[in-house]
Amino acid sequence: MTVTWIVVPGLAETPEEFGRVVELLPGEDVRVIDPWRTPISSDVDALRAAAGVQADAEIGLVGHSIGGLAVLRWALTRPYEVTRLVLVDTSLTSETGLRAFYPGKRGDRAVRAAARFLGRVGVPRLLGPAVRRLIVRLGSMSNHDLLSKATARARYGGESSWLLFWDELAGSWELAADWDELAGSWELAAEVAKLVADPVDAIAPTTVLVATGGTSRFTAKRWLAGQQRLADRLGGTVEVLPNSAHLVHLDRPDAIATAVSGRSTPGLG
Repeated sequence: MTVTWIVVPGLAETPEEFGRVVELLPGEDVRVIDPWRTPISSDVDALRAAAGVQADAEIGLVGHSIGGLAVLRWALTRPYEVTRLVLVDTSLTSETGLRAFYPGKRGDRAVRAAARFLGRVGVPRLLGPAVRRLIVRLGSMSNHDLLSKATARARYGGESSWLLFWDELAGSWELAADWDELAGSWELAAEVAKLVADPVDAIAPTTVLVATGGTSRFTAKRWLAGQQRLADRLGGTVEVLPNSAHLVHLDRPDAIATAVSGRSTPGLG
């Protein structure tokens, strides 16, 4: 049976910017979830529905940044559903944010109020495309954005776009135990941290891609150590990408394609 590959992007990312990865996998069924329509921190059933896969499909998962936490949760909670796992510069379970900004706390309420106000007065419309350019400049070595200017304006310049960014970021953080009792569920980082705290009995073969180039070089030693510890817990393999910053899908789409297909991609790298 053919494996259906589901890509879960990171914070504020779009399916369009993974276009080169899809192009490099012409023989694969690759589906990129749109985080602007289905939040990354959604439960597994919602992510699966967004990808439109059949109930009996063999699934491979690719997750970038906080999307890595989402696919890791999927693979750990439904190990017999997932046949392969690729974590692309994934967020770590230790990235739990500041308690004062957890959902419902004073900091969170202040950020949400500010985001709503800025959206009403049109600040995202004015600055959104510039924010996108800054993200690409800092997050990649190639500085080559696959988004058209029109798409960047539509995605980053919408009235509620900055509030959506905050929702995704806060949704990936750990909630304190007292909040957990009120909310009835752990947020993404906490849930995955709990899953990997115990011995991992069953998980798909896992590849961990780690970017250490560009702006990532400043924290490369600590970042690589954390990624290696995660890979060790999962019995996975680590590939270091010194010629890529965090946005690996822009700098090294061939590395992602190779991890998916198991074949080298000529002419890139």
